[in-house]
Amino acid sequence: MRRNSLIFMLAALLGLACTPVSWAQQARQADPEISTGSTAKAGWTAHSHMVAAANPLAVDAGVKMLNQGGSAIDAAIATQMMLTLVEPQSSGIGGGAFILYFDGKKVHAIDGRETAPSKATERLFQDANGVPVARMTGLIGGRSVGAPGVLRALDMAHRQFGKLPWKTLFAPAIAMAENGFPVSHRLNALLNWDVYLKKDPVAAAVFYDANGQAWPVGHILKNPALAATLREIADGGAEVFYTGHIARDIAAKVAAHPSNPGLLTAADIAGYQAKMRDPVCNDYRRWTICGMPPPSSGGVAVAQMLGILEIKDIRPFAPVNGELNAQAVHLFSEAGRLAYADRDRYPADPDFVPLPGRGVAGLLDKTYLAQRAALIGDKSMGQAMPGKPPGMEVAWGMDNAPEWPSTSHLSAVDSSGAGLSMTTTIEDAFGSRQMVDGFLLNNQLTDFSFASSDAEGPIANRVQAGKRPRSTMSPTLVFDKQTRQLMLLIGSPGGPAIINYVAKVLIGTLDWGLNVQQAISLPNLGSRNGPTLLEAGRVQPGLVEALQAKGHTVREVDQNSGLHGIMRMTGKDQPMWFGGADPRREGVARGD
Repeated sequence: MRRNSLIFMLAALLGLACTPVSWAQQARQADPEISTGSTAKAGWTAHSHMVAAANPLAVDAGVKMLNQGGSAIDAAIATQMMLTLVEPQSSGIGGGAFILYFDGKKVHAIDGRETAPSKATERLFQDANGVPVARMTGLIGGRSVGAPGVLRALDMAHRQFGKLPWKTLFAPAIAMAENGFPVSHRLNALLNWDVYLKKDPVAAAVFYDANGQAWPVGHILKNPALAATLREIADGGAEVFYTGHIARDIAAKVAAHPSNPGLLTAADIAGYQAKMRDPVCNDYRRWTICGMPPPSSGGVAVAQMLGILEIKDIRPFAPVNGELNAQAVHLFSEAGRLAYADRDRYPADPDFVPLPGRGVAGLLDKTYLAQRAALIGDKSMGQAMPGKPPGMEVAWGMDNAPEWPSTSHLSAVDSSGAGLSMTTTIEDAFGSRQMVDGFLLNNQLTDFSFASSDAEGPIANRVQAGKRPRSTMSPTLVFDKQTRQLMLLIGSPGGPAIINYVAKVLIGTLDWGLNVQQAISLPNLGSRNGPTLLEAGRVQPGLVEALQAKGHTVREVDQNSGLHGIMRMTGKDQPMWFGGADPRREGVARGD
């Protein structure tokens, strides 16, 4: 077992408090869904349509819809249903998602983030004395479960942009849930690693044998309960999930946990609504880059990093033979420190806590970003302070919510030129470790700050009834600024590291001329306003010393990204799609 995993489990057993979040805690949080190896990938090509996602079976389901004339939205629905079955540790219908969709003319941002129960208060994760509880104390059980959002988000998207019947999109996952699929190396490793899932009798009966051993690699795993659930939703629509027995089953499961019951009710689930929001679109050199707005912090933070790196000009410091340049790591990490400092103070659910001053425009104001970029010198600043964007008058406390990266990302383009970037999650590996009707429930409420205020004032991302927790998920679309052609779709799991993962690929493709597979495969790097983190075992000798000479405190840690992207390329004078999948996971890109 890897050292990080042992440290993580020890911390959980000791009841490590979540406040404050040290670099060591962040390092442990960088890889709770453990690394299970790396496989070199060269990328894939297609001319008409393509799907890139974290499991080949899910990709095949999505491509099948595109082959039938379906839209990118149709492909995403089929892919997500299959991921619920074959990658249960990362996402599913018991969780939430952010969707960026380009319909050929306009970008739409669909918010399917989970919401807090109507009875929740800012003391949800505090003890009787108002002290934040240990993270695992809050996570395992019913207390951490929010109202799931992914199905309502996909339903909203399908009603506007779907081409195939809703029922058709569920057929591949239903058939495979009934007939079974071979347990992958990754799923087996995670089942062996996790110590909590088998404590839930329902989950144990699905994923473990009678002796409590995880099903071995290649075992044909069937999930008839999920097949029945998906068939109900396929026949009756998303409303069946939100207003029928499934919602009541979720609420009963949450309330019945023997040691950590939750507050979520069937009425909370029935009342959930997905929201259409304005995407964060900003120019970068000759491109326009669109990301997700709050409650995601990702769209703004990625745009801030790029704005700063445009001023500092990272282009001359491209990798050579896959080896990172020390000056590039320096600039990238310093830009990350500045963006994460703002990210930890300002973004939250905008329906509860609007961004300060001029909102997104203020945080991306070119004069403001120039002031931030001017703070980057030859030596590392170590830790950045949040800035004061134009018009800011309200003081906020610093958020310490430690997001964990058991999430998944998929990208899809269809034959009409429409495209989708979707990041989907149940939060921690296997979520709250509670299973009902064949799927796992999220622990998304632990993405709120456990503390509700500090000396600076109330924390924007504190728990409130009906509120959506802040996220770092960063589905991203890139367009040619002049032609408005869709050029790149990218995103990743990775908890708080997602911003760095996505920014790495954007710099790699747009500034260094790499294809999307080459950029994904680069060593992960960056800072979350703590140490400079380098992917363990992936950097050349001498890089650490070169950064230390620039004043960096360097840590080499596992950085288990799951980047999956598609880019437009020209091959033999014909346009084509080129897909990339993260070598750190088992995904692929396929199309026609």
